[in-house]
Amino acid sequence: MFAKSHLRNNLPLVIAPSTNNGLSANAQNIGKLLNKRNCYFVPFRQDNPITKPRSIVFDSQYIIKTLEMALDEEQIQPILL
Repeated sequence: MFAKSHLRNNLPLVIAPSTNNGLSANAQNIGKLLNKRNCYFVPFRQDNPITKPRSIVFDSQYIIKTLEMALDEEQIQPILL
């Protein structure tokens, strides 16, 4: 509810994804959020392709830069590392 309220007030929402299903069941939802206005992602990568082939994790070194750019209404690039 917080995220929905935040977006309704036209405020930037920063998302740092970390999930075991990011490259399977959740991929469609992540794709929808990538195209949504005021949603900004901390860059993320595949966690471990051998033992967790569908898992993704955000890169914590980009959190501050992502927040700064979101306030300027810009998505940090690249999103996928």
